[in-house]
Amino acid sequence: MKDYQVLNFDVVVVGGGIAGLQAALDLADQGHSVALVEKDASIGGTMIRLSKVFPTLDCASCITTPKMAAVAHHDRIKLFTYCELQNLEKEDNGLIRATVLKKPRYVDEEKCIGCRKCEYACPIFVPDPDQGNFAARKAISIPFSNAIPQVAVLNPDYCMLCGRCYSVCPKGAVVYDQKPEVFVIEALAAVVTTGFSILSVDETPQYGKGKITNVISSLQMERLLAPHGPYNRVLRPSDGKEPDSVAFVQCVGSRDLSFGISYCSRVCCMYAIKQAMLLSGALPLADITIYFMDIRAFGKNYEQFYQNAKAMGIQFVKAKVAWLEQGEDDSVIVHYEDQLNGGVTTAQHDLVVLALGKLPGWIPPVESSLTVGFDRFLAGSDPILVPTKMTEDGIFAAGSALGMKDIVDSIAEASAAAMQAANYIRAAKAGKIGLSVAATADKGSGGVIS
Repeated sequence: MKDYQVLNFDVVVVGGGIAGLQAALDLADQGHSVALVEKDASIGGTMIRLSKVFPTLDCASCITTPKMAAVAHHDRIKLFTYCELQNLEKEDNGLIRATVLKKPRYVDEEKCIGCRKCEYACPIFVPDPDQGNFAARKAISIPFSNAIPQVAVLNPDYCMLCGRCYSVCPKGAVVYDQKPEVFVIEALAAVVTTGFSILSVDETPQYGKGKITNVISSLQMERLLAPHGPYNRVLRPSDGKEPDSVAFVQCVGSRDLSFGISYCSRVCCMYAIKQAMLLSGALPLADITIYFMDIRAFGKNYEQFYQNAKAMGIQFVKAKVAWLEQGEDDSVIVHYEDQLNGGVTTAQHDLVVLALGKLPGWIPPVESSLTVGFDRFLAGSDPILVPTKMTEDGIFAAGSALGMKDIVDSIAEASAAAMQAANYIRAAKAGKIGLSVAATADKGSGGVIS
């Protein structure tokens, strides 16, 4: 068996979104050593990429950034960014073993000081996924302005090895031959907050398979609405014009067995209403329409939020959109079944936003100690009474890893999972449960096993 570096902590938190940040802070504030593993180059998850949150319309960055900074500066939390969880299992000695793949940044994290000189020197521009691919960034760059950590990442698919980034780096941090590494984290407990992923528009043939220019995803609309977005205002991608008519198509993939997603993605109705309300402020003369099957305003003040949107003049059409096609002058023709008045109808819009179905952010391998439900999200032995507890003692989960939920519920559930994990750790250290804690005596020191 190959030798791996082994790091020891009280608890490993997998996922650096809003739920993972909350769980890590709660555990660290109680004195436990925490390893926070995040697959992206920065912590913050989906929330740091949003414009505002519903139903208060508060700034998403203003909520997330302080938590990101608190995690980064906490002396009991160790960040492992750009690292993917490969497996999570409980060993015979009772410890939780997380096998983690550290992806190559081609930049030495210990040496990089975030000066961005490499980014300024790089001559290659590439699509920027953090701006919905509407803008460009350099082939080597820090992901976004408030990313944590402030460490550059080189994209090997676009790098032409010109050497400019290497020559200007004052610390010699650029490493062209960096390789992926596998290491192991052993902990007394684990909290899984791996969040969700989104159905690709390329998998939706009836909605253009991503080839209709002015059909975008809801996350792309978030970037258009953000004050630090790609255009600093809302413009349609094809020609840079302000759209006069915008449509939101709900349940694209959700509640649709043809996509293998039988469940409701839960948050789509409310974020579509939020985006429509923000659009009505950004484009006061635009006609805004939401095509929906059912409006599911389930949370506190959500129904009032929905009623406010209707009062603002946003049109709600109860319909099932059958397909989209390219119209004249880069418009989008929407073919839908009107569920109130009957019959198949068409409408033309300048810009169409798809509420794509939500999928699990991470599906555990077969050999993992975790189990999943019918929807492939994580599930424990008692999802009604103890939703955060997984089937194996010492492993907990929270947020959208357990199924789609909004930000408020994700934060509350993360704190619940953190408290359960803290209670388990205290019991383990006190010898109240059958667990060998000798291996965790030197927290975070590392080591080698074979």
